[in-house]
Amino acid sequence: MVHNLPNEMAENGTDCELPQRRVGSKELQNGSFPDSASLSERKRRDREERLALVLWRKPILTLQYFFLETLITLKEWAWRLWQRRGTVFSLLLVFVSFSVAYSIEGTHQKYVEYLEKKFLWCAYWVGLGILSSVGLGTGLHTFLLYLGPHIASVTLAAYECGSVSFPEPPYPDQIICPDEQALEGSITLWTIMSKVRLEACMWGAGTAIGELPPYFMARAARLSGADPDDEDYEEFEEMLEQAETAQDIATRAKLGVQNMVQKVGFFWNSSLRLYS
Repeated sequence: MVHNLPNEMAENGTDCELPQRRVGSKELQNGSFPDSASLSERKRRDREERLALVLWRKPILTLQYFFLETLITLKEWAWRLWQRRGTVFSLLLVFVSFSVAYSIEGTHQKYVEYLEKKFLWCAYWVGLGILSSVGLGTGLHTFLLYLGPHIASVTLAAYECGSVSFPEPPYPDQIICPDEQALEGSITLWTIMSKVRLEACMWGAGTAIGELPPYFMARAARLSGADPDDEDYEEFEEMLEQAETAQDIATRAKLGVQNMVQKVGFFWNSSLRLYS
């Protein structure tokens, strides 16, 4: 009995230590729980502060942040322009040369007028493409309103005239057929496409340019490491973290597609819009 007492005490000691260790683990878990709760509370409070920072609620503070951010952005742009002062000087020199050529009379004015007409025509379709991509909250799709009817009118005029040699753009209100005799079967799909390729390409380029602001905003938010408020985005980030260690083909394929979109997604989207 006496000899077994130390063994019993040792066994009881080990048994007594187990609840203490369990309590300690619970204390660690309970100790980490307030940290996560305080973190979520801080995120919620920061989110509420950002949502409350609007012009009609806090105009002075909002304008103050706006002017400070504007000054910082202008300073960064000025520094970048100074780093590329050679390119800036070359562009200014080209602009001054065009201004002088535009204002001085001479035989070169016919070329200046041709370039001006082409530039305004291209700018018109690029602007319509930007409006189609941005929409300004109206869902405006300028293909159905402008580019589609333009292609349809050129197609009808080409089959009616038997030629695409009518005046260059900007077209008048009524397309005038040329006086030359048209060959039968000379109008094909490629002939019509070659007639409207400039307008279509400029409109597509405008839609691609319209994608630049949201693309760079999303890219800046991702690179800044800001914590997004979107729960779906958080679930997507968790899925990506789990996919990095996954071995199945489906998950690795999803991760590969995400990496491809992250690298060339903007250019792929722009090319689709340009040729759609």
